[in-house]
Amino acid sequence: MISMQEWMKLVDYKITEGSDYGWTCYGPNSYMLDSWNGVHGKDGYTFSIIFSTKSQKVYEVNMCDYTNDRAYRMINPDYAEKHRKEAESKSVIGNNAWDDVNYVDLEVDDDFIQKALAIRAGENYDTRVKVPVDFSDEELLQYMKLAHERDMTFNQFVEQALRDALNEYQSSRLARQLV
Repeated sequence: MISMQEWMKLVDYKITEGSDYGWTCYGPNSYMLDSWNGVHGKDGYTFSIIFSTKSQKVYEVNMCDYTNDRAYRMINPDYAEKHRKEAESKSVIGNNAWDDVNYVDLEVDDDFIQKALAIRAGENYDTRVKVPVDFSDEELLQYMKLAHERDMTFNQFVEQALRDALNEYQSSRLARQLV
């Protein structure tokens, strides 16, 4: 999870709003800071952070890219289930950012940071989501050999494997729904 310091650098220390966080999932000392570029409509963006005023622990960071109708967030894994349950208890779609735009949940700090820097600079950015993977040395060597045999980079190989796994999961899920 990115730190308060990293977030402050991302927003160039520009805070435009702040308030107590209205939900209880992050505890009684949760506070939210926003950084808005001051532009209404399609060229605007906002960055937000929710943290503890006592411990400075970061619970959530999010950003809304109004130019491209995209929203990204990271929720501290220790609080993700509490957030989900509170959204459900409030009959709120927990991943809805605004109108028909849903948050894309990110898991890799650098992914959030790179997207935020590009949004702030008004630049194009990679909309794919980085996924942390953990391989043993033996697995890593085996997968690198397989990628080489297929004349692919290791990243391309892993990306294809993840796509295939998602497609298989979605197909089996659909098959179960039809039964």
